[in-house]
Amino acid sequence: MTLPGLAAFTRPMSASLERFAQAKLADLDAAALRRRLAVTVRGPGAEAEREGRALVSFSCNDYLGLARDPRVVAAAREAAARYGAGAGGSRLVTGNHPLLPALEARLARHKGKEAALVFGSGYLANLGITPALVGPRDLVLVDALAHSCLWAGARMSAAAVLRFPHNDVAALEALLEQNRTGRERAMILTERVFSMDGDRGSVPEILALAERYDAWTLVDDAHGLGVVEPGERAPLEMGTLSKSLGSYGGYLCASRAVIDLLTSRARSFVYTTGLPPASAAAALEALTILEAEPERAARPLRLAQRFTARLGLPEAESAVVPILVGTAEDALALSAALEARGFLVVAIRPPTVPAGTARLRVAFSAAHGEAEVDALAEAIAALR
Repeated sequence: MTLPGLAAFTRPMSASLERFAQAKLADLDAAALRRRLAVTVRGPGAEAEREGRALVSFSCNDYLGLARDPRVVAAAREAAARYGAGAGGSRLVTGNHPLLPALEARLARHKGKEAALVFGSGYLANLGITPALVGPRDLVLVDALAHSCLWAGARMSAAAVLRFPHNDVAALEALLEQNRTGRERAMILTERVFSMDGDRGSVPEILALAERYDAWTLVDDAHGLGVVEPGERAPLEMGTLSKSLGSYGGYLCASRAVIDLLTSRARSFVYTTGLPPASAAAALEALTILEAEPERAARPLRLAQRFTARLGLPEAESAVVPILVGTAEDALALSAALEARGFLVVAIRPPTVPAGTARLRVAFSAAHGEAEVDALAEAIAALR
């Protein structure tokens, strides 16, 4: 049997791939759902520049304004000079430089836990945590509005995965009542602050429910750390270093036994290069500032509540305020109109949010001034 030469396959396969991609892009364009990258240069304070235009950004998760803080930048620079630009390998091989255990100790102390484990990103953390703890004989219940990475980790675990309506503790209890029996282990996945709606998760009620049904609760605190700091902690507290701490990376805080187990079993930790030294040093310094400057930590929520009061919206519960628009086209148009007035407020469209709920997601930072917040509220009021 004679096999055809490579050239016989190359052209048709490439052509079909191109046709597939172009057709999918056409569908996205028709629905106003195509994403495009826009080069954005962040300046001091809340300044940003796109295509040569100076803007005030309300689309950044640097809630405490620490990404450009001179102390944080200096810590990153010093670490890069001392340890190099990259970790050099997985943390279990060569990439566990001294700043990472130091950062883990500080994170654990901040969260009131025995230990912590730093991952390459918050997404990687959630891809690794749930599959390391549960499997095919188990049950995972996930808030309907939980972040994509929580859903991805749940599905990768091969456990039975059930959705409960957003923040509906009664519905969650009904699902546990109906499905907990016969399952060896159970996990509940939720968030302290939901990233697209800005509301807080029903964490105390969920923790009480989890206790009754012997379920383990994982709380994603990516958008709460440094802004919403509750006293009650879940057994599994994860988050990111890339928002309030102005750096990059993810983490889990838990008991020593759980952290030791994930060090061996979380695949997104074991098989990934360690965090760069500069990122770890920046996060360490940012955490020091967060704890030493409570006024900075209180400012984003205060500004968000000032904004909602001026627009007659429900009082903000976090640094994130959604302006619901409806269609993707209308959200894009409102975003463009605000940009023309000097504000960067990016439109959020499906599948990031449910169909019919496209919105502007307004994120407040300690770097914003009251006058900037008031000006944005006036611009939105005039355009809606």
